Amino acid sequence: MDLRRRAFGLALGLMFGLLILFANLWLLLIDSQGDFFSKFSSFFYGYSFSWLGAMVGFFWGFVYGFFFGVALAWIYNIFSRLIYKNR
Repeated sequence: MDLRRRAFGLALGLMFGLLILFANLWLLLIDSQGDFFSKFSSFFYGYSFSWLGAMVGFFWGFVYGFFFGVALAWIYNIFSRLIYKNR
């Protein structure tokens, strides 16, 4: 059984993007300093710990999650074909 790379990438991209978005918004709502999330600015171009930064974080989280999901599904498919090639 093969994983569909784009579908898995979309699923992981949405999960990672929404995780960053909701975590950022939650910390903004409880009036946190955001020390940990402000470090994402070194990975995500244009990110800052703010309301607009939450949207930028969602975008970059989706992009990183999508490519990680596609790569993970591709690796899974390779190993799946190697292990179960006789079945």
